[in-house]
Amino acid sequence: MFTRILIANRGEIAVRIIRACREMGIVSATVFSEIDRKALHVRLADEAYPIGASPASESYLDMRKIVAAAGRCGAQAVHPGYGFLAENPEFAGLVESEGFVFIGPPPGAIRLLGDKIEARKTMRAAGIPIVPGSEAQIESEEQAAAVSETLGYPVLIKAAAGGGGKGIRIVRKKEEIRAALDIASSEARSAFADSRVYIEKYLDRPRHVEVQILADRYGAVVNLGERECSIQRRYQKMIEESPSPVVDEPMRRRLGETAVAAARAADYVNAGTMEFLVDKDRDFYFLESNTRLQVEHPVSELVTGIDIVKEQIKIAAGERLSFGQGDVRRQGAALECRINAEDPDNDFLPSCGTVGSYLEPAGPGVRVDSGLYEGCEIPLLYDPIVAKLITWGTDRGEAIRRMVRSLAEYRIAGVATSVPFHRKVMANPRFLSGDLSTHFIEEEFGREAQDARRTGDESTQVAAIVSAWVDYRERKKPPAACRETRAEESKWKTEGRQRGLRQLS
Repeated sequence: MFTRILIANRGEIAVRIIRACREMGIVSATVFSEIDRKALHVRLADEAYPIGASPASESYLDMRKIVAAAGRCGAQAVHPGYGFLAENPEFAGLVESEGFVFIGPPPGAIRLLGDKIEARKTMRAAGIPIVPGSEAQIESEEQAAAVSETLGYPVLIKAAAGGGGKGIRIVRKKEEIRAALDIASSEARSAFADSRVYIEKYLDRPRHVEVQILADRYGAVVNLGERECSIQRRYQKMIEESPSPVVDEPMRRRLGETAVAAARAADYVNAGTMEFLVDKDRDFYFLESNTRLQVEHPVSELVTGIDIVKEQIKIAAGERLSFGQGDVRRQGAALECRINAEDPDNDFLPSCGTVGSYLEPAGPGVRVDSGLYEGCEIPLLYDPIVAKLITWGTDRGEAIRRMVRSLAEYRIAGVATSVPFHRKVMANPRFLSGDLSTHFIEEEFGREAQDARRTGDESTQVAAIVSAWVDYRERKKPPAACRETRAEESKWKTEGRQRGLRQLS
């Protein structure tokens, strides 16, 4: 087993990995950019190393600086978390070539599954159902038109590399092809340095269901069941749950077997996710694979009792999976709300600033994975996820009720967050009934926002401004209980942290 691991990430996921390392008796070292000098992952890690200026391109995306930090701290392995370099085959290869272990799949599997065109070919050859689409990249408007006519409109033009909703455009008629091709290719080139695109059939109101897998280097592969990820905005997931309301036991068995077959077809090792679209007839199709730890992994952890991060580390250290498929027991239901630093009342514009009073929910069945603390800074430079609120219950109803209670308790002053949006979703009749699709937010909340903008007269706007100002003032104040009981932090702690940061710099 490793004795020292470098965590090449920041925020709540770095904190999550630090905690797993601590429980395993492993020294955790982390990295930080200039703006993250006082971030929670820096405070909690056993060691922290500066790697450059605040922009990600000069710090968290600089492969050489991260590998150099691994050498400086004497790490045996590097955990990439998610985002940044987690799905970069060049980074995984560099880590291994410099003598460290990459805690994730091998570079070959990342490269194969990261290229959606090649991944589709591999899955098709393995007999795994895929969303109907082009056999190769699209190189001309004429080729795109021919494929689209064959599939039938609407279609999706999608980037062959990357993910996260970038490089995707819907085409509903032939006249839209040229503009959609240009925009998707441009976005793909900018985001992934790869302008290739392909075409998929646009499924009508599909559900997005994914399966968590674990695979060791000795050929053992298990699945931990499915997660429903249909609550999305602009192809970005916002709420996840397990089990999926649409999946029964026979379908769960087929999904799991298909995900395991997909992992074997790609020679996959470590933790990963096989993603599927489910149509109105409950037929499912392979969509893509996430070759890393998922943001929503806590949902599967709560319903199976399996610590996925610890399993990642054990597999990377050369251990065999200690359990088989028959040992995976699912119990209850779990939900996750991504807490983003975004303003849901202002078209989800990014929010930044200093966190004022901060109070996390707690109690039975509640888990918070967070990179926040009172007084911390939320910059605009990185992903907006600042925390994840996860609840568990004996069934979906109890998990939802605990989420409602927890969202009501959650207090994050000083910045706008997605908490109010999640409260609305939890009260939505369609959500409560499990009637979900990837168009849920657009259908249920798009009209609400448009109507509010159309009907907003001067008096309404003035009232909104006053209300927002009062809410802002209240959010800047700590709760009364906190004002009465807050004790001054001990000076030795403060001085110790400051001294540690001076030494690191």
